Amino acid sequence: MDPRIHDHAEVIVEHSTSIEPDDAVSITAPPAAEDLVIALYEKLGERGANPSTTMSSSRARRAFMRASEPDDFELPAQSMAAVEAADVFIQIRAATNTHETGDVAPEKNAAYGAAMKPLSDEVMDKRWCGTQFPTHGNAQDAEMSSEGYEAFVYDAVLKDWDAQREHQEQLVEILDPASEVHIVSGDTTDLRLSVDGMVTQNDYGENNLPGGEVFTAPVPDSVEGEVLFDKPVMAQGREVNGVSLRFEGGEVVEHSAERNEDVLTAILDTDEGARRLGELGIGMNRDITQFTYNMLFDEKMGDTVHLAVGRAYEETVGEDRERNESAMHQDMIVDMSEDSRIEVDGEVIQRDGTFRFEDGFEE
Repeated sequence: MDPRIHDHAEVIVEHSTSIEPDDAVSITAPPAAEDLVIALYEKLGERGANPSTTMSSSRARRAFMRASEPDDFELPAQSMAAVEAADVFIQIRAATNTHETGDVAPEKNAAYGAAMKPLSDEVMDKRWCGTQFPTHGNAQDAEMSSEGYEAFVYDAVLKDWDAQREHQEQLVEILDPASEVHIVSGDTTDLRLSVDGMVTQNDYGENNLPGGEVFTAPVPDSVEGEVLFDKPVMAQGREVNGVSLRFEGGEVVEHSAERNEDVLTAILDTDEGARRLGELGIGMNRDITQFTYNMLFDEKMGDTVHLAVGRAYEETVGEDRERNESAMHQDMIVDMSEDSRIEVDGEVIQRDGTFRFEDGFEE
């Protein structure tokens, strides 16, 4: 077995989830990720933990959704019971076909996600980690060789996470006490939002592996302006390009997409909260050097900002502040590498992708 797989498992067990003896560990993984599951079982055995594995299958999920009606979706009690019984939840992604659910109606995908929301909420109350095992399917999306994609994944995952935390903490110290963020990119993005009273989080490879972002929640009714997401987004098994949103009073009042606009519409129509922003994230992982159509990596890429319509993470919402609730959480990315800036309370803290605490920053 590739020794990097054992290193990946070690990071998950020791850094991301801090496994302890007798922990009940629930792993969800597709068959393509079996090698990482094996490496995890070895590490968990050494720790004296108690693992179990559930096979995930996008083909099975597609078959079920296509055979069902949107009103028929219910949360399986057995799935909830399994998560409730676990101390730690590890989810591994490993796609053989990233477009497997692309022929499922958007409204079915949205309804299924809404039905499963209590399950995802329960997972997020645990120690949890979502990560990626490199596969041919993901390599194809990234337009990389299988060997090249493996190197890309492990370069992003097998990092000095303590050093990454310290680097990102410089941005946390700027953003956490701030009131207003202003994002400008070319003549297509000019967005203002309040983060007053919200909590800024430092993602350094715990819940998400790879980590590499600093993120918070906007005040739900504060978002004003327009944004063009110039990086494509994979949603419901389909590629959505050229997404443009206009906000007034915190709500999306106009939207468009150059491709698969019906998917975007279904996302925004999931529920009332899906038309508001739940997250502002700023990518800071400099080992993620190219766009790969995989949000786990793409949102961490340096020189990017991502915004998520829908659910705000509980840990980013301050006391006495409103949390945006939704079954949806859809991240979308703005390229900030050229003709762009981020201002915090009127001060430019990033220009053309370079932070003021990095070499090469220009006032």
